[in-house]
Amino acid sequence: MLRTNRKYNWLGALVCWLLLAPQVLTAGNATLAELSKEANVVIRSEETVFTVNSISSGTLRFKTRITILNENGDHRATLYVPYNKMSKVSSISGTLYDRFGNRLKKLKNSDIKDISAISSISVYEDSRVKIASLEYSVYPYTVEFEYEVARSNMMFYPRWIPQDEENLSVEKASLQVQVPVASKLRYLESNVPEKARLSQNATHQIYTWEVSNLKPVNREPYGPGFSELVPMVLTAPGEFEVDGYRGSMETWKDFGLWQSKLNEGRGQLPAETVAKLQQLTANAKSTEEKVRLVYDYMQGKTRYVSIQLGIGGWQPFEASFVDSKGYGDCKALSNYTQAMLQAVGVASFYALINAGEGTPDIRTDFPSSQFNHVILSVPMAQDTMWLECTSQTEAAGYNGSFTGDRHALLITPEGGKLVKTTAYGATDNQQIRSIQVKLDETGSGTATVRTRYTGIQQETRDRVITNRKPEDQRKWLYENITAPPFEISKYNFTQQKERVPSVTENLELSLRQCATLSGKRLFLNPNLMSKWTHVPNQKEKRLTDVVRVMAYLDVDTVEIEMPAGYSVEYLPRAIQHTSVFGEYSASVKVDGQRVTYMRRMQMHKGRFAPDTYAQLVEFYNNVIKADAEQVVFVKNVQ
Repeated sequence: MLRTNRKYNWLGALVCWLLLAPQVLTAGNATLAELSKEANVVIRSEETVFTVNSISSGTLRFKTRITILNENGDHRATLYVPYNKMSKVSSISGTLYDRFGNRLKKLKNSDIKDISAISSISVYEDSRVKIASLEYSVYPYTVEFEYEVARSNMMFYPRWIPQDEENLSVEKASLQVQVPVASKLRYLESNVPEKARLSQNATHQIYTWEVSNLKPVNREPYGPGFSELVPMVLTAPGEFEVDGYRGSMETWKDFGLWQSKLNEGRGQLPAETVAKLQQLTANAKSTEEKVRLVYDYMQGKTRYVSIQLGIGGWQPFEASFVDSKGYGDCKALSNYTQAMLQAVGVASFYALINAGEGTPDIRTDFPSSQFNHVILSVPMAQDTMWLECTSQTEAAGYNGSFTGDRHALLITPEGGKLVKTTAYGATDNQQIRSIQVKLDETGSGTATVRTRYTGIQQETRDRVITNRKPEDQRKWLYENITAPPFEISKYNFTQQKERVPSVTENLELSLRQCATLSGKRLFLNPNLMSKWTHVPNQKEKRLTDVVRVMAYLDVDTVEIEMPAGYSVEYLPRAIQHTSVFGEYSASVKVDGQRVTYMRRMQMHKGRFAPDTYAQLVEFYNNVIKADAEQVVFVKNVQ
């Protein structure tokens, strides 16, 4: 009831607000009412001004006025300003207004929280964040925030995305970057209505971007990433300096040379460690076996702990430090593993990457600091082996969804070099399942299920094995298995830590109502565990490309032993559906009392034209229909 009232108040208040405040109705070519449609938030105005004083210092000034239309926009009423030893917050102010424009509150210093931003996996960081909230309960309401930050880390210039979430509209926003007259600003524009406007004062060149009257943008099902759909400007320096370390971002090679300089002299190991590693790998029959032995040693000896302080955000700790302490962050552990491999005669490369499941690839056409993680690249005779050095359980050579199928920057003595990490196809990401079922005359029965998951499809099970206790694993299985009503009698998992790792899940289930009795007939759906259920909404006109980000192959073989005394009355025909997105086939055979069901579904990864979307919807509808097919048995008359 409270939620309903709040929505009612918002609608009534908006009408009242628009009637009583005609001076705010017009926003260029669109009205505020138009900008409010399908929006939770309207950015009334936003100004970002970044001034470069030198290659080692700059100032960021930010000012915004935001109208919150409903409870789903409340998060925009809280301001977060991160800082550390290389960035100092010089001022923060804020004001809250009601729907009539009356000032309700002005931020006081005591209202601004200043907390540590140290993560739970950190020993020490110098990161902190100032938090100010002006959240209110009567809609719509408006907040204003303004702050200024002085920076001495000039690796990062603004990444401007004025429309940074769905259900958000923008009345007016601008970005201004001021660089010294003798300097150069590098930038990349995407979806901006107007290119940069260039002006100049006595000391600086001024680049200005503006947008206005941006209505809400929402992703379509299976659509491109949000950043592809909205205006965006990336800016970056040519020359920069961090904590006394000077570098260039003009090319990827230049940026790699800067990182290489940070890493110099940090790969020395104690002589006794070198001797231990050489003894460990003395009988290895191949380079890959050496890598696996060293990687296993590293995983057993170390743990991931983040330590970020000043230049330590980019410079790894010495290998000898990690060797003695047994911990390090992604930079330190990758550097340590590189040093250990070097000790046994295996060359490898420190590699910067933008990690994270679902994280978009970097803009390869814009050299800049777009990375959040470090991994290790080990060139082999036929391919490259990638090592995730922060994990104590990951398989050697596996990128997976965290770092796979994207660009990494190899740090070589000659500079940076962009390469692509492993992409996983359908035959890598498999779910191969076999089920044996014995039914009784009530339609219940017992089932033995063996499912082998590989590649990206095994990652969920791998996390369950790694992070959950047995009692929690059983609970997770109950929550995530799709099957007729069941009880788990037994279960176990086995793993293979290969380049394409696998998890095999074995289940013994007691099934209730696996088949339905109606008079003398018995209705059986042989697809027990792999029914497709979701079809995305069909739109009259698709606007964006169809993007499928994962290829996979699912194969089910189900053998069901029927109770005696039944014969087949209806047997579905074999079905096959093919589209640009994938292939599906299913068939059922009956031999005496044995029913054998085969289902195969392979989906492709790729980017497809908008007009193919109807084919995707049709394909999924066909799969749903096929997955629901039943075999009908009739009881023999005695």
